[in-house]
Amino acid sequence: MRTFALTTAAALLTTLTAAAPTHADTHHHAAHWVRSCARPTAADTAACNALRVVRPASDQGGYGPADLLDAYGLPADGGAGATIAVVDAYDDPNAEADLGVYRSHYGLPACTTDSGCFRKTDQRGGSRLPRTDSAWAGETALDLAMVSAIAPRAHLILVEADSAGMSDLGTAVNTAVGLGAKFVSISWGGSESVNSATYDSRYFDHPGVAIAVASGDGGYGVIFPASSPHVTAVGGTSLRTDASLRGWTENVWSTTSSEGAGSGCSARLAKPTWQKDTGCTRRTVADVAAVADPETGVAVYQSFGGSGWYTYGGTSAAAPIITAAYALAGAPPAGSSPASFPYAHPAALNDVVTGSTSTCRPAYLCTAGPGYDGPTGLGTPNGVGAFRN
Repeated sequence: MRTFALTTAAALLTTLTAAAPTHADTHHHAAHWVRSCARPTAADTAACNALRVVRPASDQGGYGPADLLDAYGLPADGGAGATIAVVDAYDDPNAEADLGVYRSHYGLPACTTDSGCFRKTDQRGGSRLPRTDSAWAGETALDLAMVSAIAPRAHLILVEADSAGMSDLGTAVNTAVGLGAKFVSISWGGSESVNSATYDSRYFDHPGVAIAVASGDGGYGVIFPASSPHVTAVGGTSLRTDASLRGWTENVWSTTSSEGAGSGCSARLAKPTWQKDTGCTRRTVADVAAVADPETGVAVYQSFGGSGWYTYGGTSAAAPIITAAYALAGAPPAGSSPASFPYAHPAALNDVVTGSTSTCRPAYLCTAGPGYDGPTGLGTPNGVGAFRN
């Protein structure tokens, strides 16, 4: 595990940002977390999958960029030439400012509207931003922090949907792609419905664009659009340091209440040709994974709906990490299916072989083992090789 050195400016900034974390030493404390967004109450409505840890301000922690890059064997200072889009519902009025605090604290290059690095739009690509929502603001802060941590040289587009309705969020995805993003991070989802196939073809079928989607935090059982065959479904792990050559160990993220990384079989959407597991006749979730356990979560700065530094988890943390890993690997070829890339390069992933979220049949859909499994897919990043064509 590397220790990330703060710049002098970042060290001074901590006087303005109470309890700013410098490392993950607080991970040994028991974590109580709350869902950032309420569960959907209507069909074809999404909720974000961000989980915020509730701890005293003096006890906040969470992994920073250097920890994540080290854990996943990713190059530092990457992402130049890439455009990554984060798509969320409602407006976070402090998104750019909070991102600035996060990046400055960790010595990452500034990414601002004035420099042309950062852009915020409504779901139509304009400036008529939706109403604010402090719950979804936590999701936005988390997503922007994670893509910055992994690909700090990338340009960022934040597209804010008018609502958490699937049609509004899907329109925002189309806008992100239309604005030139080749990498799209989605950390939200809802139950599959009779409309899922229509939404899938209308909003998520973008050849040559890597779209990474959180698999959900409810354990065994799938959500949409993670169940789309056109996206990379991202499961979750618990990530801790150890004495191995890698220096890190991972297992399936789960809780005592059978929650954790979402996985299972789609009831409505077709299996992509590159998936060869036999337990689902339709699409199987997930494809790959990254850290999602709030107990081993990531550091995020949030001032709208929050008051400083927090530890966040959920597959909402994992999806933007994978999105940015795709960005480090380079633009997907035109017409390609980036969701298939990890299946052609499974050796370029850390195979997660322990842990389960539940008891199910066949067992691999909720229990890890050698090779493919539902909660962690083919594994977690070990460099960028799994995310190239």
